[in-house]
Amino acid sequence: MKKLLAAAAVAVALTAAPARAADNVGCGMGSVLLRGQSGIVLNLLATFLNNISGNQTFGITTGTSGCTQNGRIAGGTGKLFAFMENNLDQFAIDASRGHGETIDAVASIMDMPADKVGSIAKQNFAVLFNGEDADAVSVSLKMSELLKA
Repeated sequence: MKKLLAAAAVAVALTAAPARAADNVGCGMGSVLLRGQSGIVLNLLATFLNNISGNQTFGITTGTSGCTQNGRIAGGTGKLFAFMENNLDQFAIDASRGHGETIDAVASIMDMPADKVGSIAKQNFAVLFNGEDADAVSVSLKMSELLKA
């Protein structure tokens, strides 16, 4: 076990990459420790860390480690979530106006015209930001659903 952890540590040190959202490893300790990293080795390491000792199950049960109790299996919304996690306040301001840098960024992430994203965000502002549920996870999922419709 010590050799495996040492190999994983060396792999992390050798393959540390620029920040980029990985949306295929789920939530848990690995996702928290390796947030913003990318690459196959780091994805595998994050998945391994998420699953050891049942910490992913614990995270989902308690709502910790980047997990949510009421979350849905989101598939490809990881990039949007990573962006919203760091820019939610500014996105709320831009969404209320229907334009701005964060609207442009979301449009780029979703590969859509910025004017369409801005229009949808402005028209659905109350749906996106409805009280205590307005966190990066819920806004990302709602915005993704609205843009797919």
